[in-house]
Amino acid sequence: MSLTNKENHGTQNKNGASINNNASVACSFSFYDYGSWAVVTGTTDGIRKALVFELTSKGLNLGLISWNPSKLEATSSELRDRFGATTEVHHIVKTGVADLMKLSGEEIAAAIARATEGIDVGLLVNNAGLAYPYPRCFHEVDRELMESMLRVNVNAALWATKGVIDGTLKRKRGAILNSGSGSSVCIPSFPLLTLYASTKAFMAMFSRSIDLEYKEAGIDIQCQVPPFIATKMIMLRRRLMLVPSPEMFSRASVRWIGYERQCNPYWLHAVQGFVIRATDAFTIWYGQRYLKWMRQEGLEHDGLL
Repeated sequence: MSLTNKENHGTQNKNGASINNNASVACSFSFYDYGSWAVVTGTTDGIRKALVFELTSKGLNLGLISWNPSKLEATSSELRDRFGATTEVHHIVKTGVADLMKLSGEEIAAAIARATEGIDVGLLVNNAGLAYPYPRCFHEVDRELMESMLRVNVNAALWATKGVIDGTLKRKRGAILNSGSGSSVCIPSFPLLTLYASTKAFMAMFSRSIDLEYKEAGIDIQCQVPPFIATKMIMLRRRLMLVPSPEMFSRASVRWIGYERQCNPYWLHAVQGFVIRATDAFTIWYGQRYLKWMRQEGLEHDGLL
């Protein structure tokens, strides 16, 4: 099944797809150039769920890995209901339950191996992520939450990458998309979400470096670093113009796969990033005030104030 969009003139990614100079991307290649399967970790809520649906709309079969069996089954059933009978190729959805907060690296790699056995994996999306329930000072982050964040945000992505890289090297094609955050690149510090931002900074450096290691082998590795997206985590009372919905961001996210090794795929996020960097002192001051308000709301909800 060929999925070819309108061609545009401009710079090109490693697969020859073109990108114009106003950040509107047009793919002249099919995702099947990478392979017919995408494996996605973290698939059941918000941005993660929206991205799964966007990838399916491009014709890919999916291997979904999540730690919540009931939500995982609900997502896979919804995918089959929406896409299975309406496309030229009936999509196949494989699922695997893996508690990334508790498994060792070897166990995560084994879960990836089970999910990818016998299939042509062209794309790995390291999309699992864990943040604080609400902003807090570092001493308020309990041992269990700290360990879980490190396992999900860092350890899981490394071992999932380890689990697919040998296959992509043999096929000399493939792509890996890592989920980053604007908190690690747009401003020099991110108080009250220190551990979360630090794990995302690790993923940004890891992605930029490993992309250089494998670019000549035909493997595209990218870290997307968006600022705010309208999810429950940022506690927006209403969605602002510069803050996209998960669905809006996911459409832009998929269009940018295979281009720069680090990017803000949603164009208004690029505007946000420019403004934030130009006014970083004010941004840190205002951001800390906002995060302090979020922290107070959370502490009051938990009965700690």
